[in-house]
Amino acid sequence: MLLPALCFLLAGSTQVAAQQPDNQPVVRNVILMIGDGMGLYHPYTAYTVNHGKLALYERAQAIGLSKTWSANNYTTDSAAGGTAIACGVKTNNGVIGQRPDGTNAKSMLEYAADNGLATGVVVSCELTHATPASFVAHVNGRSENENIALDFAHSKVNVAIGGGRKFFEQREDGKNLADSMKAKGFTVAYTLDEVKAAQNGNLLALLADVSPARYPARGEMLTDGVTTALNILSRNNKGFFLMVEGSQIDWAAHDNNQNEVISEMLDFDRTIKIAYDFAERDGHTLVIVMADHETGGMTLKNGDFASGEVETAFASKGHSAGPIPVYAFGPGAMKFTGIYENTEILPKVLELLRIAR
Repeated sequence: MLLPALCFLLAGSTQVAAQQPDNQPVVRNVILMIGDGMGLYHPYTAYTVNHGKLALYERAQAIGLSKTWSANNYTTDSAAGGTAIACGVKTNNGVIGQRPDGTNAKSMLEYAADNGLATGVVVSCELTHATPASFVAHVNGRSENENIALDFAHSKVNVAIGGGRKFFEQREDGKNLADSMKAKGFTVAYTLDEVKAAQNGNLLALLADVSPARYPARGEMLTDGVTTALNILSRNNKGFFLMVEGSQIDWAAHDNNQNEVISEMLDFDRTIKIAYDFAERDGHTLVIVMADHETGGMTLKNGDFASGEVETAFASKGHSAGPIPVYAFGPGAMKFTGIYENTEILPKVLELLRIAR
């Protein structure tokens, strides 16, 4: 059912985009949601197990395809993939927020912050991992966790929720970046209850020493984190930019673990629903859901909606090189139809936010 619909939407994307109304609501807020490693079949498997229900599918208004190759490899990693989305440039695998020549590339979060918007990052991995780092940091190697944490501390981000406490507080240079951020007016949280209690101001939440546990052991880190982030960021009358990552879809796919892919995917979908609901109430919020790449070469061999049973197969334990779907909801959604490079996400977002590059 999904594949014919996707082909139809892509085939007619030029016509659909041309029909976008001139009087669409102004986009003030952008929620960019990245399911790390999420290809076409990761969500469709979860959709089948969930008996034909998935917020991602039920309410997406536009679908496109993003090409994912990196500057030095046909198959991207999360660093180059994240940088392409965040900064609009192709770079080498392993590089965060920089061009292949080593110069820094400005991210959409930084553009938003420099134009007075509130900004946030909510992830189910450590904050210093490749994808969130691509929106905040500028380093030559994705493993430079302490340097990435330092870039977070020096950034203009208002809300940051994830793991990685070690890289902020137990550093080789002896600095405690959490204390430094407290001195700048941040509330620092270490539990989900503390996250949920946060109502305004700047928030740094370090919910694991390094990586949070797989779902459900980590609790409602994504859903509660996004709810809090939206409550805080939406207080800014100029608008906000929020990046959310369902990080461990990728990790489960690397392990070729069907059940964990489904669990992580459904957790991410519950978070997507929160974003869709907010956008629907607000009327000026664009939600983009996509991946940085596909992981595992996952395919769906058979399934049954009534029983929720599925049979999947994986081609590898690494990344694959194919394009990935982009789903959009809200004003400006039709700009994300078609087939384009992952570097086109940034200029589309900046145009809708009326921010000059």
